[in-house]
Amino acid sequence: LATQVNASHCMLDYINTYFAVFTFYTAMVIEFFGLMHVSYFIQKCVSWAAGKPIQSNKPPKSALQVAFFWFCVVLSAAVFGFSLAVTLEGLFTGNTTMWDSVPNTVT
Repeated sequence: LATQVNASHCMLDYINTYFAVFTFYTAMVIEFFGLMHVSYFIQKCVSWAAGKPIQSNKPPKSALQVAFFWFCVVLSAAVFGFSLAVTLEGLFTGNTTMWDSVPNTVT
C-alpha cells in the first residue's frame, strides 16, 4: 500500500514531462503492431484443444483485419523467438552482466 501511495503522488510529476509523452507513444506503437499477439495464438490453441469455440460480442473481422491480425501474431512469435534465442545464448556462453562470483547457472 505504501508503494501505491508513493506512486500516486510521484506520477503527477512524471506525466508533466516529455519523457512521459515518449513513453506513451512508444506504448501505442507496441500496441498497434501487436508485439504481444502471440498470446492470442496461445488462446486459440487452448480453445482448439478444449474443443470449445471462443465467444465474442465483437462483429466478425474483415479479410484485411484477419490478415493484419495473423501478421501481428507471426511478427510477435518471431520477436519472442529471437529474444529467447539471444537470452539463452547469453546465458549458456556466460555473457551476462552479473558479477564474476555468480555462476552462470544462477544468472
